[in-house]
Amino acid sequence: MTLESAIFLFFAGALGGALNAVAGGGSFVAFPALLFTGVPPIPANATNTIALWTAAAASGGAYRKQLDVPRRVMVPLLAASLVGGLAGAFLLLKTPAHTFMRLLPWLTLGATLLFAFGRKLASGRKSVIERQASTAALTGTTLFQLCVAVYGGYFGGGMGIVMLAMLAALGMTDIHAMNALKSVLGFVINGVAVIAFISAGAVYWKPGTVMIIGAVAGGYFGARYALKMPQPWIRMFVVLVGAGMTAYFFWKSY
Repeated sequence: MTLESAIFLFFAGALGGALNAVAGGGSFVAFPALLFTGVPPIPANATNTIALWTAAAASGGAYRKQLDVPRRVMVPLLAASLVGGLAGAFLLLKTPAHTFMRLLPWLTLGATLLFAFGRKLASGRKSVIERQASTAALTGTTLFQLCVAVYGGYFGGGMGIVMLAMLAALGMTDIHAMNALKSVLGFVINGVAVIAFISAGAVYWKPGTVMIIGAVAGGYFGARYALKMPQPWIRMFVVLVGAGMTAYFFWKSY
């Protein structure tokens, strides 16, 4: 690995970590950067996952004061994240990603629209996350999170957007609290995927180590600065990132 490649990967990791801390979509920076430096697609996905997993830990630390979720809600969401992330990782290791890449732009489009209009959809409804949830609502939320976790373990690009969209549709309104919960759930999803990728020997450690250092810095400082920004700005940024990801994947896939 050349010095130029190392510098490039460091800044790609930092930008990816910062994007994930604020909105999601960090994989759409980090993953192509690894491909550009010569890492094959499946190892690039695995290496990208471990780099942004460490960034989730850093951003979660910055958001820790905003995390206030009842145990009755948190435990099922964490369990769904654990099971789904592991299932998605094994799916990636066993199957090619071509078909999934064709579906990806439609998934990111749906997630972006859901986030943009989630507050209207949830208007007048009690938040499933912020207040005591009914059993039916909690079951539906857990199943949705399981699907998100499978997607995150398999590819992960735009997973943050999808989770923010889900939380908005469920009635959460505080973007910083949403980002805090998203960081914790994303950490679990990518954490079990990382274990599977390391066990399978799918991680390229030289470029991965450089990207990890950049991602940790980007994740922590991205979260710190996001907390100081007005919430409408953050929401607009999330929508713009989602729209950009959708356009990019339509262009790449079709």
